[in-house]
Amino acid sequence: MSTKNENLIFFNPKPSTIEGAILIDTGISAGFPIPAEDFDQKRVSLDEELVQNKDSTFFAKVKGQSMINAGLNDNDLLVIDRSLEPTDKKIAVCYLDGEFTVKRLRVQKNEVWLQPENPNYPIIKITEENDFVIWGIVTNVIKKV
Repeated sequence: MSTKNENLIFFNPKPSTIEGAILIDTGISAGFPIPAEDFDQKRVSLDEELVQNKDSTFFAKVKGQSMINAGLNDNDLLVIDRSLEPTDKKIAVCYLDGEFTVKRLRVQKNEVWLQPENPNYPIIKITEENDFVIWGIVTNVIKKV
């Protein structure tokens, strides 16, 4: 099942039907090459690696550019956990005045701000007049390259 609006498309997680892909546990060097014989292989399940709380975890695709400096680009897949406590500086999916948006939370004293990670977008101050809910906390991002 999916839900769509202008900013995010939500997906409920479903159990994986694959037994796991091969994980090269040594790490892939982004600097000097590592000899191939040093690689250790085992199987890994992305469900087990990325989803801590299955009943409260959802996926959503990013739409737009407001979070590019946080590494969230258009069409990236977010892993969102609704059971996590929202705190200052966390990236959250929020319901604001009828739409979903993803922004960094800024909590100071009794004020809440939604901070984009792109200087071309304004910071949003949450007031009592807003219809506002912190829907979940982003735990991971999955990118296509």
